[in-house]
Amino acid sequence: MKRILLIEDEPLIQKSLKKLLEKRGAEVTVESRGRDAIGLILNQQFDRIICDLMLQDISGFDVIEEAKGRYTMSEISKLFIIITAYSSPHVIEKATQYGCMLLSKPFENIDEALNIFMSSGGTGGPS
Repeated sequence: MKRILLIEDEPLIQKSLKKLLEKRGAEVTVESRGRDAIGLILNQQFDRIICDLMLQDISGFDVIEEAKGRYTMSEISKLFIIITAYSSPHVIEKATQYGCMLLSKPFENIDEALNIFMSSGGTGGPS
């Protein structure tokens, strides 16, 4: 079973994605705060981390920086998918530096987004 950490502070999106991913057989842990998510990332094993860029306390990029305490950049690029409603050129460039895939909200095609979330990593940009 695929273990997914979903870091999303918008309750409706969080609930919907959790339910849809669980229907596809994933075990989903949800977290609304970036700082709390960092503790989970450093102490638990996940197959995929879906991280919203704009969290209430810190940014998704801050979460990725902290994850470097446990993972290499190559592992981070396979593990993390950034989701955001604010995909400016700066944000896209920074996501590319981490090698992470970036999906814009609202998702154009929810099935496609779920397939990406459930895939076995390694789909994140150039490494």
